[in-house]
Amino acid sequence: MAITASLIRKLDQFPEDLREVLLAIIEELETYRRTVVTKADFADLKAVVADLAGSVRDLSEAQKRTEEKVFQLAEAQKRTEERLNELAEAQKRTEERLNELAEAQKRTEERLNELAEAQKRTEERLNELAEAQKRTEYEVGTLAKAIKGTRDQVGGLSRSMAYALENEAYRKLPTYLHKVHHIQVTESFIRTEVAQEEVNFWAKALKEGKEVRLVGESVLRLDDASKLKALLRKLQKIGRVVVADLVPILVTHYATPKLLQQATEKGILVVHSYQWDQDF
Repeated sequence: MAITASLIRKLDQFPEDLREVLLAIIEELETYRRTVVTKADFADLKAVVADLAGSVRDLSEAQKRTEEKVFQLAEAQKRTEERLNELAEAQKRTEERLNELAEAQKRTEERLNELAEAQKRTEERLNELAEAQKRTEYEVGTLAKAIKGTRDQVGGLSRSMAYALENEAYRKLPTYLHKVHHIQVTESFIRTEVAQEEVNFWAKALKEGKEVRLVGESVLRLDDASKLKALLRKLQKIGRVVVADLVPILVTHYATPKLLQQATEKGILVVHSYQWDQDF
C-alpha cells in the first residue's frame, strides 16, 4: 500500500504522536498485505483503516477539546488558588485584627476594673467625708450652742454692765450736773418711754431758773457713730411731742475723740463715768 500525497496531507492533520502510530499501522498493513492479503481483503482493510483514521481524527478533536477544557480548568484552578490565597491573606488580616481587638478589649476591661476600683475608693472616701461632715455638723451644732450660750452670757454681762452704769448714773448724775453744768434735778431720774421711744434717763430739772427735761442714753463705749445717730433720732422724735426744752445727756465709760466732738457740737452733754467722782 503506497502512501499517497493525499494520505500524507490527512496524516499531517493529526498530532505527531498519533501520526507516528498511524504510519506504523500502515506500514504493518502494507507488510501484511504483501504477504497474505488479497485484493478484496485489501479493499476491506483500506476501508477499516479509513474508518480507523476517522475515529482517530475524532479522538484527536476530542483530545484537543479535552486539552482546551483542561487548560481552562487549569486557569480556573489557578484563579481559584489566587482567590484562595487572597482569602487566606484576608483571613490572616482578620485574625490579626481580631487579636488586636481582643487585646484592646482586654485593656478596656482592665481599665474598667481600675475605674471600678477607683470608684469604690471614691465612694469609700465620700462615705468617710460624709461621716466627717456629720461629725463636723454635730460639732458645729455643739459649738453654735456654746457660742450662743457665750453670746447670751456676754449679752447678759453687757446688759448687767449697762444696768450697772445706769444705776450708778442715777445716783451720781444729779450732783455732777449741779456742780459742773449748774443744772438742778428736781425729780429723780427714771427709765421710761417717751414718744414710744425707750430712754435710759428722764427727769425734770432747772437750768438757769428755767424748767427743762433731761433725756439721755447710756452706752458702755461711744465708739460707733450709729450709737450717736440713735440718740439724735430719739431726741428729734421726742422733741416733737415734749413742749419743754430738752437737755440731751449721754453717759459712757469711754468716748472716741471724734464722736465726743460730734456729740458736743450737737449740744449733747457727754458724761464719762470717771468724771462724777472727781472733786470740782
